[in-house]
Amino acid sequence: MATMRDVAERANVSIATVSFVINGTKRVAPETRARIEAAIEELDYRRNVVARALASSRTRILALLHPDLEARPNATVIQFVMSAAHGARERGYDLVLWPVNDDEQMSHLLAGGLVDGALLMEVQIRDSRVDRLVASRVPFALIGRTENDDLPFVDIDFATTIDLAVGHLRSFGHQRIALVAQRTKAGNEPGRIMRAKAAYLDAMAALGRPPAVVAVEGTSAGGREAAHKLHDDFPDATAVILVNEGASAGLVKGLRALGRTVPDDLSIISASTTRELGEMIEPSLTVMAAPAPQLGRLAADALIDQLEGVQDTPPHILIPCTLVPGQSVGPAPDRSSTSRPEPKRERNAQTDS
Repeated sequence: MATMRDVAERANVSIATVSFVINGTKRVAPETRARIEAAIEELDYRRNVVARALASSRTRILALLHPDLEARPNATVIQFVMSAAHGARERGYDLVLWPVNDDEQMSHLLAGGLVDGALLMEVQIRDSRVDRLVASRVPFALIGRTENDDLPFVDIDFATTIDLAVGHLRSFGHQRIALVAQRTKAGNEPGRIMRAKAAYLDAMAALGRPPAVVAVEGTSAGGREAAHKLHDDFPDATAVILVNEGASAGLVKGLRALGRTVPDDLSIISASTTRELGEMIEPSLTVMAAPAPQLGRLAADALIDQLEGVQDTPPHILIPCTLVPGQSVGPAPDRSSTSRPEPKRERNAQTDS
């Protein structure tokens, strides 16, 4: 691994001059700076993070706080993490994934001066992590929202997303639409689930239809449980909006085990997920693809703008999911007749031109 001395020898300057360029502590002649920067590139020199922090009181490290890494992260979470990491790297920062499940872990992070700022994921409506960050004055931005909309955040526009999903299903004649959400601990509900439920309830009220909500674990077993609950508790439902990525495959399998096919007996739209996951399931799912690549990068920008003093007001950014047709939505079946409707299908992304 190259050292600062190696860079100095390659550029034919003193170690002090290399330090001036790296730390920006003293003006260096342009031609000398160019030689040093070329040597840094040729030698693939990387500054020691501890030395850098001592020199500037900044680590240029950002923590991405996720409250629960015991469960396997889903595809959408991974997209958020990767896009935030790429966005941070483009602006000269490193992003580390930091599991924080209790106050002691949070205190260790904040008191140690280990990071310059934090991004928070899986934000809850009432989130103790946010309270601690506000009290500590550590800069932060949210991927999601608490009940306090004055904080800096980027988030999925769930109201628009659910309206688009309901509108798509209604265009196929569906009136009795259920929601399959993710089961959470009492008093510990992520904002995304609460807002998706609220948007669904508003949509059903506007249609004059009673809600049909099922909450299960975000697993294949949870999906099979949802299939049974829909079959037993809401047999008149002809379509489902799924806000539970981990349960999607299990739901389709569970319906099949009950003798119900998708989309002839039940249409499915999976919301806040990825196009790729929808294509992995048979039949391919119609999805409301989450804008994770955009939001992760925007969250990193929002935090770095705070750190660099280029942000006048906290950003409040909402982006809806995008409808990607698959093969899981068809016309609403006629529950009053034993005849099966003509098996018309929506066009999926591969056949659209």
